[in-house]
Amino acid sequence: MASESKTAVLAAIAGNAAIAVIKFAAAGVTGSSVMLAEGIHSMVDTGNGGLLLLGMRRSRRSADDSHPFGYGKELYFWSLIVAISIFGIGGGMSAYEGVLHLLHPASLRNPLVNYIVLGAAAVFETISWTVAWRQFRPIKRGRGTVRTIRESKDPSLFTIVFEDSAALLGLAIAFLGVFLGHELHNPYFDGAASVAIGVLLAGIAVWLAAESRGLLVGEAAEPKMVESIRSLAQEDAAVVRAGRPLTMHLSPGEVLLNLEIEFTHGLPAEAIHAAIHRIERRIKGRHPEVRRIYIEVEAIAPRRATLPSGPASAPDAPAEERG
Repeated sequence: MASESKTAVLAAIAGNAAIAVIKFAAAGVTGSSVMLAEGIHSMVDTGNGGLLLLGMRRSRRSADDSHPFGYGKELYFWSLIVAISIFGIGGGMSAYEGVLHLLHPASLRNPLVNYIVLGAAAVFETISWTVAWRQFRPIKRGRGTVRTIRESKDPSLFTIVFEDSAALLGLAIAFLGVFLGHELHNPYFDGAASVAIGVLLAGIAVWLAAESRGLLVGEAAEPKMVESIRSLAQEDAAVVRAGRPLTMHLSPGEVLLNLEIEFTHGLPAEAIHAAIHRIERRIKGRHPEVRRIYIEVEAIAPRRATLPSGPASAPDAPAEERG
């Protein structure tokens, strides 16, 4: 998934950089507020792509003493920064420029240039959106788009889908602003379209921030995976009961698992160790993204204990099962 996400991000950066240049050029020639807002939008999207690449690179750093679980959540942090950037820079500046144009309206010059630029931008944005959508579509697995985004653990991919979708909507709004302003000889449509683009970006940013926040705080694995993990543990002949698995995504492809298991009373420590290893192999075989497993052994002695998966130890010796 990481390579697919990187492809989508690189395509978005290339497309947005080219689009930003031609939009700013058009804004300078025509004096259009909405074209300036669109230029700002594309410039922000280009920078956001760079931030996502930075997050992806930093999230792959190996664990160390200060971060024993690795740096996977760096990606979630930078996704949140992207959302703030879209809201503050993209949405804020677009709305501000639109308000200024409403307060001091000016007629458009050479509107044909705007139409040419909007058409070219639509081509670039459609290509970028198509690349992102092709990478995003396989993870839908029959779910709706909104549900998939809510359940996705890879913000670098759904952020690009969000941004490119917002860019296409922004182009449609910009076209209406330029067209209506030109045909009706009313410069207020241009400023109003710029404000509308700002509101659109702000709304997208709030949604992105909410999704990134959930991942950054600590989001569980999908319910189907959680239930599958419990079933895999429960199927072992040595298990009496498997508790509800506690999971958390450390990165899009890494899940932390804590699982409480009650084994058959009277089992020797060697049998418990063997069962723990079997359960661990089954879980990792079915769900390779579960990288770290901690199993808490219950009700094998008068008090609880947590046993390691390594060399056998007495049932009441506290330790951890580490994947």
